[in-house]
Amino acid sequence: MPKALPVVDTTAPVCCAPVAAGPMSDHDALQVALRLKALADPARVKIMSLLFSSPAGEQNSGELATVLALSESTISHHLSQLRRAGLVASERRGMNVYHRPDSDAVAALCVVLDPKCCR
Repeated sequence: MPKALPVVDTTAPVCCAPVAAGPMSDHDALQVALRLKALADPARVKIMSLLFSSPAGEQNSGELATVLALSESTISHHLSQLRRAGLVASERRGMNVYHRPDSDAVAALCVVLDPKCCR
């Protein structure tokens, strides 16, 4: 049974110096590692790819399940992990929940990993 990810404070994006700037504090390293751990699954990477490439900028769980040929409960589990890491935002509308990538959080993670990536 995989370990559950610790809860990340998603009220703020990753906010630390780039890894190339020198040794990171334990806290900052944990914050970055938890977000990377959330992405360390092929299904979650595919979910992020689908959300970013969606013409509407969002998709519901049923649409994601159909495209990825996974059950809605499996998609829900993966989205929960991405949401807890602050990489996805979700909104309930009626019977459906729509998900969209948090572009700012993903961009902040990119900058932490490579300060030259988003110039």
